[in-house]
Amino acid sequence: MSRVFTLEEAKALMPQVKATTGPVFELATSLAQELGDAEREGDETRAEELRERVQALVESWAEAIRDLGPDVKGLWLVDFDSGDGYWCWAYPEEELEHWHSYEAGFSGRMPIEAKPPAIRS
Repeated sequence: MSRVFTLEEAKALMPQVKATTGPVFELATSLAQELGDAEREGDETRAEELRERVQALVESWAEAIRDLGPDVKGLWLVDFDSGDGYWCWAYPEEELEHWHSYEAGFSGRMPIEAKPPAIRS
């Protein structure tokens, strides 16, 4: 069972989430560019090394985010369990401004202000 966050608690963690995500995203982007170059050049040995580095980097990021308490629901996608859905953030969003129900998932994201009042925390 994951931890349940009030909106205030989730927002209080956002500086750490962003500080963890931004540099990792930048490094992963750089490695992905190198990977594309290696693949175009037909250097499969280098390409495989880069794939492994990207995978390890993403796994390390996900573990660091989970250690803070939220769930990682996808690449650069962080969800804070609200008790009736998720406060939802995706890099490079500046703020935590979305929510979605458990059933709707990311495609059902809505502005926090539009969260149904009957289930607002």
